[in-house]
Amino acid sequence: MAPMAGAKDGRHPVTALLVAACFSHLLFLPLAAAADAVEGRDAQRNTERISGSAGDVLEDNPVGKLKVFIYDLPSKYNKRLVTKDPRCLSHMFAAEIFMHRFLLSSAVRTVNPEEADWFYTPVYTTCDLTRAGLPLPFKSPRMMRSAIQFISKKWPFWNRTDGGDHFFVVPHDFAACFHYQEENAIARGILPLLRRATLVQTFGQKNHVCLKEGSITIPPFAPPQKMQAHLIPPDTARSIFVYFRGLFYDNGNDPEGGYYARGARASLWENFKNNALFDISTEHPATYYEDMQRSVFCLCPLGWAPWSPRLVEAVVFGCIPVIIADDIVLPFADAIPWDEIGVFVDEEDVPKLDSILTSIPIDDILRKQRLLANPSMKKAMLFPQPAQPRDAFHQILNGLARKLPHPESVYLQPGEKHLNWTAGPVGDLKPW
Repeated sequence: MAPMAGAKDGRHPVTALLVAACFSHLLFLPLAAAADAVEGRDAQRNTERISGSAGDVLEDNPVGKLKVFIYDLPSKYNKRLVTKDPRCLSHMFAAEIFMHRFLLSSAVRTVNPEEADWFYTPVYTTCDLTRAGLPLPFKSPRMMRSAIQFISKKWPFWNRTDGGDHFFVVPHDFAACFHYQEENAIARGILPLLRRATLVQTFGQKNHVCLKEGSITIPPFAPPQKMQAHLIPPDTARSIFVYFRGLFYDNGNDPEGGYYARGARASLWENFKNNALFDISTEHPATYYEDMQRSVFCLCPLGWAPWSPRLVEAVVFGCIPVIIADDIVLPFADAIPWDEIGVFVDEEDVPKLDSILTSIPIDDILRKQRLLANPSMKKAMLFPQPAQPRDAFHQILNGLARKLPHPESVYLQPGEKHLNWTAGPVGDLKPW
C-alpha cells in the first residue's frame, strides 16, 4: 500500500489527523484469530461471544431435532457428474456436492422414510462446466425436472405434499431461476416444480423473484484447506486499511460498462483508484489471502449477483466485511449478527466510502474484530471435510429444524394439486 498522504491528484480529502488516529489504533491489532477458526484452536483472549438468541442459534446442535431421508438417485444425477469433471468439487457452488456427502453419514439421516421430517434429492446442477471451469445452468431445469419425475414415480412422498416437505440445494447465481444474468433469471423465474419445496441457496435478495419465501440462504463454498494453507501469524499487524481484488468492469458481458454490479464497482474504481487508504486492483496476487489477513476492511461489493466468496474469506480472516449490495439477504441471518460484524454501504453511497469508513469509532471497529474472532462465527461460514460441530452443514440443518413441525397445509387433501408439470419455458420441458 502507498504511504499515507494528504488529499491530492483528485483524491477525496481525508485529513492526515484522522488517518493517523485510525492507524495508531489499528496498525498493531492482531489478526482476528483466523487460525483459531480454521484449525479449531481456542481463541478466548481476543474474542467476544455473540450475545442473545443469535449466539444460542449459532451454537445450536440439530441432532435429535429432525430426521432426513435421502433419495437414492441414479448416479447420472450426481456422482457420475463429479467423476466426469472433478472441478465441480472446488468451485463456489460445490456446497450441493458436499451437503450430499455430509448427509450420507450424518446422525440426522434416516433410512426409514416414514419417520422422516424432510426429504432430500441430491441433484448436482452446477457440474456442467465450460472449458474455463465456469458452471453453465442451462441444462439444470431439465435435470431437476427429470429427478423430480423419478422420485415422484418411485416413492409416494413427493405426491402427498407436492414437495412441501422436500428441500433442494440450488447454489447457482440466481438459485432455482437457473441463469447467471439477472434479467434472464427473472424472466425464467423459479422452476415451477420447486415452488412448494424449501430451497437451500446461496442467492439472497429481498423482494426478488428468485428468492422464494422460506428459503435458507447459505454461504458460497470456499475451500477451508486452501485458506488454512495461507494463514499467517495471528499477531501480524493489519497495515492495510481497505482491501479489494476483483473486476470493476465486466466488458465481456457488459460492453457498455454500466450494468455490471449496477455501476457500484465502476464507482469504486473511479473514486478510489488513487486514494492512499484503498488497496484496490484487478490483479489477483498469490498473497491474496495473506493480504486479507493484513487488512482492517475488506470490500464485498455485488457483481452479477449480490454475493461472492469474499464474504466468507473476510469473516474467516477477521477482516471487517464492507457489504455493498442493496437488499442483500445474508447467509444464516438469524444466527450471524451481520449488523454487528460488518459495515453496510448503500450502492449510491460508494463515492463517500472513505468518509464512511474513517468515521467509524475505534471502539466499534475493535468490537467487530472481537466478534469476528469467535470460532463459531467462522465455522458457520465453512463446509469442512470432515464436518465439524456448528459448521455450515449444521447451520443448514438448524434452519430446517426451526421450520418444524410442518403446518397442516403442507399435506395435500385427496385430489388436491398445486404444481403445474407443464409450466415454464418450452426448452425446460425437453427430456434430460
